[in-house]
Amino acid sequence: MTVITEGKSMAHSEGASTNAIVELRRYRLRPQARETLIDLFDREFIETQEAEGMSVIGQFRDLDDPDSFVWLRGFSDMPSRAEALNAFYTGPVWAAHRDQANGTMINSENVLLLRPAAPDTGFAPSRTTRAQPGTADGRAGIVVATCCYLAPRTDEAFATFFETRVKPQLVQASATVLAALVTEQSPNTFPRLPVREGETVFVWFSAFPSLAAYEDHLAALAQSENWTTEVVAEMERRTWRKNEVLRLTPTARSLLP
Repeated sequence: MTVITEGKSMAHSEGASTNAIVELRRYRLRPQARETLIDLFDREFIETQEAEGMSVIGQFRDLDDPDSFVWLRGFSDMPSRAEALNAFYTGPVWAAHRDQANGTMINSENVLLLRPAAPDTGFAPSRTTRAQPGTADGRAGIVVATCCYLAPRTDEAFATFFETRVKPQLVQASATVLAALVTEQSPNTFPRLPVREGETVFVWFSAFPSLAAYEDHLAALAQSENWTTEVVAEMERRTWRKNEVLRLTPTARSLLP
């Protein structure tokens, strides 16, 4: 687990951040600590991070892992990422709450640093109004992140394959494809927060109105001969290990789905 120590805060220039750089952050938590972290995160760490120029795209419970907290954070570019992270992690809010946050975690270093696979495949700016702090959970939507592990320097070809062969099948089976991202290979501009390096990962995010709708989506794909006999076989040829699928449900204040 990485613990950031207190330091002097750095001001960030005003202006809305975009999501040209995205962190997919997956935290391994201590048993029964997830709700404590979610309560703290949704109350203290959303507006305060966005005030430094980054965007909190969404935060989630992993349906298949009760000790995992997953969230997405966006930046306009790598230099501004370093500036925004330095401002937040040396500022008063993190100093006040870091011990409680870090106390919930076993490990916080499972982080993919990503960028849009093509100019129009990133997360669009949210038009949703964020719920107020203290809002009760009760949303039925689900976000599914599919991680495809690629050989080096094959990401552009896989992005084309996804757009031309995979995405049309997903949409036909009633998925809403939110974004398609690939590993950002430039050096980590804030090394005090490690990211996974030496990998090439393509991740697509899909949204569904409910878990039942997602299961219907899977059933529709299974009934598609093109999907089962051609698309899946081609995807397996292009990846070196089985795709990793995260079924994520939003916290009360998440902007996704």
